[in-house]
Amino acid sequence: MSDRMILRPGLLGGFYPERSDERLSTPDRIMANAYGRLQQLFARRPVSKRLFLMRVIRAGRKLQTLSNSELAEMRVALAEDLQVNGLGRHSTAEAFALVREASGRVLGMRHFDVQLVGGLIMLQGQIAEMATGEGKTLTATLTAAVMALSGVPVHVVTVNDFLASRDAEWMKPLFSFLGLSVGVILEDMDVDERRAAYACDITYCTNKQLAFDYLKDRLILEAETRPLHMALEGLLQGRARREQVMMRGLCFAIVDEADSVLVDEARTPLIIAQKGDTSEMETIYRQAINTARTMQTPRDFTMSERDFRIDFTDLGKAQLRRSTQQLGGVWATETHREELGRQALSALWLYKRDKHYLVQDESIQIVDEYTGRVMADRSWERGLHQMIEVKEGVDISMRQETLIRISYQKFFRRYIRLSGMTGTAQEVAGELSSVYRLRTRRVPTNKRSRRWDKGEYCYATSDHKWQAVLREIVRRHKKGRPILIGTQSVEASEHLSGLLTQKGLHHRVLNARQNEAESEIIAQAGLSGRITVATNMAGRGTDIALDDTTRAAGGLHVIATGRHDAARIDRQLYGRAARQGDPGSHITFVSLQDDLLRVFYGRKLKPLIALTAWGRGWVPGFIARPSVNLAQWASEKRNSGIRQNLLKADDSLDELLAFSGRGE
Repeated sequence: MSDRMILRPGLLGGFYPERSDERLSTPDRIMANAYGRLQQLFARRPVSKRLFLMRVIRAGRKLQTLSNSELAEMRVALAEDLQVNGLGRHSTAEAFALVREASGRVLGMRHFDVQLVGGLIMLQGQIAEMATGEGKTLTATLTAAVMALSGVPVHVVTVNDFLASRDAEWMKPLFSFLGLSVGVILEDMDVDERRAAYACDITYCTNKQLAFDYLKDRLILEAETRPLHMALEGLLQGRARREQVMMRGLCFAIVDEADSVLVDEARTPLIIAQKGDTSEMETIYRQAINTARTMQTPRDFTMSERDFRIDFTDLGKAQLRRSTQQLGGVWATETHREELGRQALSALWLYKRDKHYLVQDESIQIVDEYTGRVMADRSWERGLHQMIEVKEGVDISMRQETLIRISYQKFFRRYIRLSGMTGTAQEVAGELSSVYRLRTRRVPTNKRSRRWDKGEYCYATSDHKWQAVLREIVRRHKKGRPILIGTQSVEASEHLSGLLTQKGLHHRVLNARQNEAESEIIAQAGLSGRITVATNMAGRGTDIALDDTTRAAGGLHVIATGRHDAARIDRQLYGRAARQGDPGSHITFVSLQDDLLRVFYGRKLKPLIALTAWGRGWVPGFIARPSVNLAQWASEKRNSGIRQNLLKADDSLDELLAFSGRGE
C-alpha cells in the first residue's frame, strides 16, 4: 500500500489509526544502525529542490491576480483533488503556492524559498534541519495545511505550553482563511476540551500532553481498536469506548525541536500511575538514608559519575548487612538490601541539588538537564525520589504504582507518518534514522550567516575560568553589545550572577528557579547593553530581536561557560546570535575542573591542573581542545547507549506482558 493511500485514515485507516510496533531482530538492528551512520554522513549536505521551487513559483504567479473569493474557490477544488488523487507533484506545488499566497495576504509574511524546501522535506516524512531564526514556525504551516487539506489530522508538537499556545494563535488566521480548524492542547484542559481540540484539522500540543493523552486512550481501549468490535460494543453497552477517547489516532505529526523531543526526552519513560501506600515504606526510606550516611568511599562503595552507578565493595556489603541486621523485613534479603542501599547512596552522592533537582514549595522538582526547565509532574522510580525527599528534609510523597507506560521512542514510531524540524539534527542524524526511520536533510539559510566564532579558551580551574568570563563580559559591555551567557546548571548561573553583582553589572537571570518571565527576558536580551545569564533553556523558540544600535555595535554576543554533554546543545546556544543575517558572535570558556572533563577523566587531570594553575591559568589549545572533544564524544556515545537500552527494555517488557496477557 502506498503512503498516499495510507495517509487517508478517515477513508482507509478505520478507527484510531496507528502503526503497529516494529520488532527488529539483532541482524536487522545492526543493519539499521549501520544505515543510520551512513545517513549521518549525508545529513550535512544542503538540499535545494530547484524543480519543485520552479513549480511553486509558476503556480504562484497565477494566484496573485485572484481575489480572496476566487482563492477560496480554488482552495475547495484543490482540497478535493488532494483527497481523491493524493499528494502528486503538481497538486503539492499548487497547494504550497496557495498557502504561500494566503500567508502573504493574511499574515503579511510570504514564505521564503528555503522555507518551501523545509516544508516539502517534512511533507515527505523527514527531518528538516533549519538554522536558528530561519522561521520554522511559519515553515510548518506549509506542511500542516497541505496535509490537513488532504483530509489527514495533523499534530504539531512543540516543547512547552507557551509555544503551543503562541504558535496556534499566531497561525490560526492563515488556517482559517484556508478553511481549516485549529485546536490547542494545554495543561489545564479537561477531557471534553481536549477531545474538541483533537477533532480539529490541525492541533498544536506539547509532546508530554500528547503522549499522556494517548496513554489515557489506551487505558480506555485496552488495546482494542477493531471497528466491528467497537460498533457492537456501542450497541450492547450504550456509549462505546470509541466515543470516550480523546484522540483520532496517530496519523501525521510535525515535531518542532525534533532533537529535543525525539532524542533528549527519549531517556525518560512516560508512566501513568496511581498513588500507592507509602506508610510502610516511609520508615524503610529513612533507614536506608541513615545507613548510607554511615558508609564511606572508597572503603564501602565506589562511585562512577560517568556511568551514574554505585557499586558496593565486599567491606561495604558486610557493613550494610551488619547495620541492618536488626531491622528485619526487606532488609533481611540480600538483593533488596543492596538495592535499597544503592538507591540511598545514589540519592546522597550522584543526584545534586540545583543541578539535577530543585527544592521548591517544600517538594523536590526535577530539572531537565537538556532544557534547564523544571519537570513539575515527574518523579524518579524505585523509591529514589522519596529517598531524595528524606535527604532534603521535605515531606515524603506517595509512591506511584504503574498502570501503563511507554517511551517516546515507541510512541512516535506509532505515527503513520512522522516528520520534524530543528536547528540541530546533524549530530543525531544516525540515531533518528536507526530508531525512527527518519532521514535528516539540511536546508540552506535564506541569508548568509554573519556569525563570528571567537574561539574556545581553556583554563586550569573553575576560578580561573570565571575570572576570564568576567573579563570578557566587561570588555563587550563597554562597547554596548548585548550579551547572553549560557551556563550548565542553576548553581552555575547563580554563582555567575553573584560575581556580576559584585562587579556592579546590572543583569537578568533565567533558570529553572526564575523562569516566570522567560519570554520577556529573552525578548529584551538583544537590547543595547543588556546582560542575560541563562541555563540551557535560553528561550529556545523565542526570537532575540536586535535594534539598529545593537546591530551597529556588532549584534548579540554569546558566551558559553562550558561544554555540554552534547555538542548540538552548544550549537543551539551559539545559534541565539546572528539570526536571519544579523551580525553576532560567540565564544566558549571551559576549565579542566568542569563536570564534563572531571567525570570522564577523574583524577587523571590533576597533574595538568597543577602544571597550568599559575598566573591566569591558561591551558594551551593543542592540549585542551582534543581533551574536551574526546570527553564530549564519549558522553554523547554513553547517552545514546542509554536510549538504546531503554528501547530494548521496552521491547522486552512488551514480550513479557504479551505472554502474560496484559497490554502495554
